[in-house]
Amino acid sequence: MIDYETYAQIRNCFTRDGLNYSQIADELSLDHRTVAKWADEKRYLPRRSAAHKSKLDPFKNDIAQMLEKHAFTARQIFQRIRDNGFDGGITIVTDYVRKIRPPKTTPYLKLVFAPGECAQVDWGSYGNVRVGSTSRRLSFFVMVLCHSRMMYVEFTVSQTMEHFLGCHQNAFHFFGSVPQKIMVDNLKSAVLKRTIGKAPVFNPRYMDFSDHYGFAIAPCNVGKGNEKGVVENAVGYVKKNLLNGLDISDFKIMKPIAKNWIDTIANVRNHGETGKRPVDMFAEEKQSLQSLPAEPYDIGVVEQARASRQFRVTIDTNRYSVPAQLAGVGLTVKRYPDRFCFYHENKLVARHVRSFDRRRDFEHPDHPKILLAQRKKALDQKIFMRFLDLSDNAQEYYRQLEQCRMNPFHHIRQIVALSEIYPKEQVARAIEDAFYFKAFSCDYIANLLEQRSHHVKAHRALHLTRSSDLLDLTINKPDLSIYDIGGTNE
Repeated sequence: MIDYETYAQIRNCFTRDGLNYSQIADELSLDHRTVAKWADEKRYLPRRSAAHKSKLDPFKNDIAQMLEKHAFTARQIFQRIRDNGFDGGITIVTDYVRKIRPPKTTPYLKLVFAPGECAQVDWGSYGNVRVGSTSRRLSFFVMVLCHSRMMYVEFTVSQTMEHFLGCHQNAFHFFGSVPQKIMVDNLKSAVLKRTIGKAPVFNPRYMDFSDHYGFAIAPCNVGKGNEKGVVENAVGYVKKNLLNGLDISDFKIMKPIAKNWIDTIANVRNHGETGKRPVDMFAEEKQSLQSLPAEPYDIGVVEQARASRQFRVTIDTNRYSVPAQLAGVGLTVKRYPDRFCFYHENKLVARHVRSFDRRRDFEHPDHPKILLAQRKKALDQKIFMRFLDLSDNAQEYYRQLEQCRMNPFHHIRQIVALSEIYPKEQVARAIEDAFYFKAFSCDYIANLLEQRSHHVKAHRALHLTRSSDLLDLTINKPDLSIYDIGGTNE
């Protein structure tokens, strides 16, 4: 049954606005059948339903009394009233019990935190995000100071231990201080084991981290995530206010977006619980927070790895190079959120920027140098042996080259190269001749081989002049006047 106001709205939409049943139902949020029933009614005549007696009527008081004493199920009540004479079905009993059963409301104590007393942390996830040429799950870390509701948010594509500790560390530096305790859920980065009635087993690395910064770990009870409701509400606020409808083209844009959102929206709004701006309350709370330690904690996570024959270490499908002489050697790897450090015998041997792309190869230009040098040395040795095989004087010729040339091996390479062009016997003779003339250079050897390679024409027979031929010669009388003294010019 609808009231007169609703009836008038239906009639106006139908007669004045010309809407159909479906449009009226959407407009007024009514059932389509209700609109169809009243749209054609020209008068509002409420129908009174006749009193209908139910088989359950005589037993309703008994049912109410049973539910007040104990949380009986509908079937248990059905069995009891059937023994008292009820001859109806269980469906009517179930519907009535559902209607009058007192609602189950679990009471929770309202937690109140003093300034600087506590912060709560949690992870959130929101779909996938593009990272390079691949896609990864988008995660975000949230830390909220429970008194002021001052919030820190950091986006990552991993929830490993180094990221967990790194986000804590960044949050402390954002606040410029450390709370007295931190409430966490029972995730493995913080709590390794939690058994009801026993003390929690904390992650040793997280305990060491908390000792360094001077805060106590306060894990929630098993199945009591509501105990950290402050940060759970903050996670939901990040999803609804920041991420909802946000076009994320690449993961690299999330850091400036998060910083801008924290500074201009999250921490300067009037908080729904406190009614004040978190940034204003934080100004008062900061005096009760602990100071940061003098040195930051080393959040690197250590693991063992072995370099491949290609002097690579594979981490998360990506390959990172180490010096070539460490191929096949066991190494120690320190994983940080932004980099990898590789150690051999407690000495840093390589460092790479951490990539969250997949199946990429990263080689430092210095790492293959020693291998290339070894290969060059082996090749030079092979060339030197070939040079010594050219002549018996080759070794002594090389010694002379060392004394008079800046780069004797350059000349050796050139002479060996000449042996691939000219016959070995000719090269050997050229070396011997050059040694004899003390000409120590590949240019001399090349010149000798070049000159001797030219084709020499055979000499023709000598033509002798006959005596009879000499009789036909006419010789002019010489002019001797040029020798006279008087004929010379002064």
